[in-house]
Formats: sequence, structure tokens, C-alpha cells
Amino acid sequence: MPSVNYGSVPFQEQILFFRRKLNIPTESWTDIYGQEHDWAFMVAGANRDAIVADFREAVEKAIAGGGTLEEFRKDFDKIVARHGWDYNGGRAWRSRTIFETNLFSSYSAGRYEQLEAAKDALPYRQYHHSDAVEHPRPEHLAWDGLILRADDPWWDTHTPINAWGCQCYVTGLTEDDLREMGKDGPDEAPGMEWEEKIIGQRSADGPRTVRVPAGIDPGFEHAPGRSRLKSAVPPEKPEPPLPGSQGGPGLPNTRPASPLPSVRPYPASRLLPEGLDEETYANAFLEEFGATLDEPAVFRDVIGERLAIGRELFVERRSGRLKANKRGRGRYMKLLADALQSPDEIWVRLEWQAARKKAVVRRRYIARFQLPDEQVPALAVYELSHDGWSGITVFQPDAHQIEDMRVGARLYFREEEE
Repeated sequence: MPSVNYGSVPFQEQILFFRRKLNIPTESWTDIYGQEHDWAFMVAGANRDAIVADFREAVEKAIAGGGTLEEFRKDFDKIVARHGWDYNGGRAWRSRTIFETNLFSSYSAGRYEQLEAAKDALPYRQYHHSDAVEHPRPEHLAWDGLILRADDPWWDTHTPINAWGCQCYVTGLTEDDLREMGKDGPDEAPGMEWEEKIIGQRSADGPRTVRVPAGIDPGFEHAPGRSRLKSAVPPEKPEPPLPGSQGGPGLPNTRPASPLPSVRPYPASRLLPEGLDEETYANAFLEEFGATLDEPAVFRDVIGERLAIGRELFVERRSGRLKANKRGRGRYMKLLADALQSPDEIWVRLEWQAARKKAVVRRRYIARFQLPDEQVPALAVYELSHDGWSGITVFQPDAHQIEDMRVGARLYFREEEE
């Protein structure tokens, strides 16, 4: 039976589930929602890579090494002091929430994988409420002891954990187990009563309404780990177009679409002449960040993330040649630099690359500018991850093309100048 100390006996499926997560900086807990947590590690309000990475290391140490809450709190204090992180809520509540939510969700996801692997031998599952919870939810108490078939749809939304602080868990049962209990079959699944909840009141993008079953907190209405096992991922494409996903479907947008900020005029003086050589186009981009073909530079973007800018951005991996005028768009190099330096929006998403059997995080910068002598604003998009970058400019984009670029969780939105 799990408890706050169950991490002292971690198991491989639990550890691997957590280790395969990707770090995602966020502004609000609603930025990563529901089954997206199967792929993403986040701490609400930790909006810089370095903070998320430090919390990731502390949580993984607790899971793999059987750390206690008090030990995690020591790491929590060090991380807060190191980064000057101004978090919401008290220390005791915030540290417990981070610690227990990650431990219990990884525990449940690991158990889900084990039970799925043993489904033929354990065709039934039983819901258990933990007596360790001081203030149990009535619905969770009502589900205690419930036995359903392993493939009953009820488990899709009710596999623990089901709420903040929930310590419920599931065990597998055989046919013999049911007979020993005096049962000749499973129970009937409880009726599903859906409730509308408003979340994201403190989010920069404002509140939104979600539907969850009664007794389930928003964001917990999924079986931890299920999306890892059930998703069908298409193979990676060698050179896919930028819109949407590069290695399989990205995460769905985590908020309703909203208009981009107003279009900014773009001076003709920043457009380069056509027919220049590769080095000139590459240098035109690099010099915007204080870099050259010989000396890279570190650029800090509008949300505080550091990006390395240098010659390697324009070197083809196979040939080693400099390539900065792809598709004849070298004259728009400064436009692409402006999209990175002064974006309208920044989005981040997770993608699974089937060929490499790994997930990557991609950050996308989007900006619109009104070019001289153009009736429709141009859309500039710069996207990067640890395995490379790509950039495009779209002339006369329609609303669908713009919306296709907005994939994942939005980290930044440019405020209009008064």
C-alpha cells in the first residue's frame, strides 16, 4: 500500500517513467494539463530551464533513492535560494505538493505499466483508498474496494492519483481472487457525473473551463502512464515542414486560441539584397546577437532563457558546408532574427521521434511584421531544440496557417504598447 514513504522501495517502471519526462518551464500549473504530464516534468511557476532542471534532479533523487519529504525540503530550500524563486503558497504546502504529486503519479504510472503487462493473468482491478489521507474525499471513500475489469472505461478517468494529495491506488486480481471474495464477477462501474470547473484564474492567459468527473480534481482525469502505452506514433520524417509536428503529433494546444498582438511595420532597410553569398547572409543573422562566424555569443530571450548563437546554426551536418540562403530566403535573415529577439509569442511542445526512440522539447518563436509593398503581413517563425533549429518566413499567411504554428503550451505573449 503506498504512503508518503513508499519511495524507499522504488521499482524500475516507476523510475523509468519519471526519467523519460522532459523538462518544461511554465508560468502556471494549467500550462501542462492532464495526460501531458506523462511526458512533461514541470513545477508551476518555474519559468526558467535552470529552475526546472534543479527540481527535476531533486525529485528524481527522491524517487530513485527513496528520499523523504524532509530531505526533499532541504533541496527545495537550496533551489529557491539559488535562483531567487518567488513561489506562491507557503513552504510546507508547496514542497509537499511537488514531492507527493510527482512520487504518487510516477508510482501509479509504473503500476499501470505492470498491470497492463499482466492483464491476461490479472483481468480485474480493485480500487483502494488509503487510510493515510487525513481528509478523505467522499467519492474516493465510496470507490474503496470497487472491482472492475481491467479494460473497463471507468479506469480511463479514475485510475489514481485522482486529486491533489490523493494516495489511492489500484491492485490486480485473478479469477481465483474474485472467487475467494465470494464474487462471481466484477462490480458495476459507478455512474459518471461530470462537473464543470474553472481553472487558470492566475494564469497570464486568463481562466478557462474544463469538464471532470465528480470527485476528480482538474488535471487528474486520466490514467497516469496510459498515454505512453496507448499512443500510436508515426515514424519520424527526415525533413518535414515546420507547421505542426516534426517527429509525430505534438501536444495539443493547452489553451483556447487567441489573437496575436497587432502587426508591427518592418523597415525596408532591414531587408537584405538578393544574390549575396552564404557567409554574408549568415553573418547578417549572427551580428544581430553580437556573434560572428568565428565567435559565438550567448543570447538571453524575452523570458530569460539563454541561447547559443554561432556559425553552427548554418552548417549542414552531412556536407559541413555553410548554408544560409535556403529556398532563396537569405534576404530575410534579419527578419528571422527579429522573430527570435522580439517575438509575438513563444510556444513549447514535446515530440516523440520514433526512429531515435526518444522525446525532444521544441521551442517556437512566432512574430508577424508588415513588410514594405506587401498587402498581407509576413509570418516569421524560428524553432529550436537540442538537436537543431529551423526557421521560415510565410508571406500572405491565412488564419489556418498561423494557427498551425501555435502548438503545445504558450510560454510568452507580447503585450501591446500603450
